[in-house]
Amino acid sequence: MTDIYGLTPVKLADRLTELGEKPSRAGIILPAVYGDLTTDFSALPLRNETIEKLSGNFFFGEPECVKKLVSDTADKYLFRLSDGNFIESVLMKHEFGNNVCVSTQVGCNMGCRFCASGRLRKIRDLTVSEMVGQIMHIRRDIGVKINGLSIMGIGEPLENLANVLEFIEIAQYPKGFDIGIKHITLSTCGIVTGIYELADSSSPVNLAVSLHAPDDELRKTIMPTANKYSIAEIIKAAIYYSEKNNRRITFEYVMLDGVNDSDECAGKLAALLSPLNCYVNIIRYNPSDGSEFKCSPHERIMGFYDILKKNGIGVTMRRELGASVNAACGQLRAEAGNTKYK
Repeated sequence: MTDIYGLTPVKLADRLTELGEKPSRAGIILPAVYGDLTTDFSALPLRNETIEKLSGNFFFGEPECVKKLVSDTADKYLFRLSDGNFIESVLMKHEFGNNVCVSTQVGCNMGCRFCASGRLRKIRDLTVSEMVGQIMHIRRDIGVKINGLSIMGIGEPLENLANVLEFIEIAQYPKGFDIGIKHITLSTCGIVTGIYELADSSSPVNLAVSLHAPDDELRKTIMPTANKYSIAEIIKAAIYYSEKNNRRITFEYVMLDGVNDSDECAGKLAALLSPLNCYVNIIRYNPSDGSEFKCSPHERIMGFYDILKKNGIGVTMRRELGASVNAACGQLRAEAGNTKYK
């Protein structure tokens, strides 16, 4: 049996051909599955023989939602996968529509010291169907269209790029979720080889790079990946991505009190990014249980912001969504027994 949520339109057409069916029938099946959210092949306008083949060869692998936490700005979903592992996803509620933050791995090996996800070691990559299943469940739960995707939940997406690219292809399917490529953002800790591969793919989504420091020395103290990829290498890859796909790069910068929030850091960051087509997304640090860091005071954040602006750097302040239910940036952990779900 094959999980139909894991098949791109091309792969479904190929599988239908193997079953002796016309590949064009994928154009009937997928709009029903992703557009109408059907889980009953008998509801499709197909002959009984075809329906029997579909029922005998495909299943719908939506993950089990174990818990849901609700706030005014974001809802957090705890999913149990078929092997008993857990992941989290977040529905972010904006005035312009609904955005889902998707996880790509069970656990994360990046080990960023300020991130709750980084305290859970990676167990495995998610399959295509497990990523699709997150938005299937949330789409069914809220009953309205999902307008955008943030591929920045638990895990490093560029370490699972092959599956992520197929997931993006399914999310874009015009008669299904129909999420435009400009409404999909992928966040990475700076996996340089993956940035180049994504740049050369057919899915040039918006790229957000978690930088969080203006130099390698400081970055190494809070992000272990800095020991493998230097900032100079990351900047070079980002320039390639931007020029290849005509995309403005986002550099994410979490504000850690007394760590990376000084005027000197702001000046270094401005000088580093001035040649790029980019902007900086300043993120207020969201503490989690056991964290050694604190968020920079508001005055310090605004001082940092002003220095970037005065040096010609485009800068935004990320709106805080879901902090009351531990669904904000850096707070996803997917521990089923954690008290935050009780």
